[in-house]
This record gives sequence, structure tokens and C-alpha cells, in this order.
Amino acid sequence: MTDADVDGSHIRTLLLTFFYRQIPMLIERGHVYIAQPPLYKVKRGKQEVYVKDDLELNSMLLASALDDAGLHVNGAAPALSGPGFETLARQYMEVQAIVRRWARRYDERLLEQLTYMPAVSAAEFDRADWMRDWTRDLAQQLNGLSDSPRSYRVDYRQVDGHPARVTVSKTEHGSVTEKALPKEFFESAEYLRIVELGKTLAGMIGEGAHVTRGEAREDIGSFKQAMTWLMDQARKGQSIQRYKGLGEMNPEQLWDTTINPETRRLMQVRIEDIVASDEIFTTLMGDQVEPRREFIEKNALAVSNLDI
Repeated sequence: MTDADVDGSHIRTLLLTFFYRQIPMLIERGHVYIAQPPLYKVKRGKQEVYVKDDLELNSMLLASALDDAGLHVNGAAPALSGPGFETLARQYMEVQAIVRRWARRYDERLLEQLTYMPAVSAAEFDRADWMRDWTRDLAQQLNGLSDSPRSYRVDYRQVDGHPARVTVSKTEHGSVTEKALPKEFFESAEYLRIVELGKTLAGMIGEGAHVTRGEAREDIGSFKQAMTWLMDQARKGQSIQRYKGLGEMNPEQLWDTTINPETRRLMQVRIEDIVASDEIFTTLMGDQVEPRREFIEKNALAVSNLDI
């Protein structure tokens, strides 16, 4: 090893030590920001709009979808439009986002069908007869969907020494997977949002129901069909490009979206608990592999903002 190697290593160590000690102070004083590049570019004709993330994209598409749109819940009903239709549509989109996020852990078809099932409260979860009827009805509903080769079995199990739980077994192409829904699942805020939407939509769509957008019209059998059609209409004529990284942008786009002080988005870096932050940093960036693996395995399914 040469003197130059020693000097270089020493300088790097000093620099890292300096930044490690100074960064917390800079963050506490509010001086550290991160530029946030857009995830999408939406082009319609000659107009281009950069969109931050999926939430902003869906919000923009929904606004376009509801423009001059009306929902007729049956053949004789007047159109539901304006703020009332928008509130219902946003509630539906929020639940769809929950379903997509939870689909990393639970079967997506199961989550969708919970919207159309009676709500399971904490008291009802402890009533074995009620829960067995509920699981039987859920299985019939899941297996009654003819657009999938899957089959389902749903059971309510009470085993001595263990908390009661609902088990959902799915068979598809000869492969069987099983997931357990404990009592805590039915007490979660996400589940409550799903069943809240179900109560709102129960019995809403009747014979002759249809949805309109401008001069276009579509007959529907469910609120989901109405929203799917409207969102498809909103996407027509629009080109949506998803960026995988800054390397896909040309210099002018990079300047407009990430560097230009007049148009860029900045996120201020804050530390709520400096001790906990230091522990996480050490776990993820330290030399010990096992703590890092345990952290990833424990938190992987809880990720809400993942870009692959």
C-alpha cells in the first residue's frame, strides 16, 4: 500500500465523519432538501404535464373522467353528477388503492369481494355460528365468479390455545395457497374503509343503469363497471409515459422537472427521532447482514411507496 493510498483513505474517512456529524445539524435547522423528479409525463396533443406519482395521476385522470359525466342508477333515475358523484368516485378510488396495496399480501379477488359482504365487527367475529355462515357466503360468492379458473375454500377456525381466524385457501392450476385473516384484519382502518364503501353501494345499481360522458353512453351492471368505463374514456387521446429513472430524461426535461427553481418539487428532510433514525441507518447500511435481512423481511409488505 502506498502513501497515496493511505492519504486517500484517511481523507475519505475524515469526509465521511464530517458529513455524518454535520448532516443531523443541517437537517434540524431545515437546510436539507431533496428534489423529487416526476414519475409520469402525460401528453395530450401538444400539451405536456409532468405528474409526481400514481396518486396525482389517478386524481388527474379522475377529474377528466368526471368532466361532463353522469351516473343513472336505473333507467328512470336522473343523472348523479357534480360534487355528489365526485365524492362517491373518490371513495371508490381510495378503496381500489387499498386493494392494490393489500394485494401484495392477500388475494386481490378476495379483497374486492369483501366490499359486497356484510361487515364483520369485533363482536360478530367471536360468534362462531355467525362467522361460519359468513365464510360460507363468501366462498359461494368467490366461486360464483366464472371469469377465473380459481376455486376457493373459506373456513372459520377456533383451535384451543390459539385465537380464532378466517382461513382462505385458493386453488389455481393445481397449486394451493392459504392465507389467514385474524381478528385484527377486520379491525383495521383499511378493512373498515372497504366495508364503508360496500354499505354506500349496496342496492344502488338497478335495472337500466347506465353512465354517460358527453354524448357517449355505456350500460352498466355495477358501479365498478361505470368507473372502469369512465377512466378508460379519460385515457383516450392521452399518452402516459412512466419514467424508470432520471437517465430516461433528456437534459431539457431534467432541467424543467428537477433542477429549475421555478418548476421543481422539493421535499424537506426532517428527523422526528434522531436515535431511531440512527438505528435504522446502521441496520440498513452497516456491516451486519442478518439485522438488515430481518428488517427487510419484517417490513417488506408494509411498503407504501415502492418504485421498481
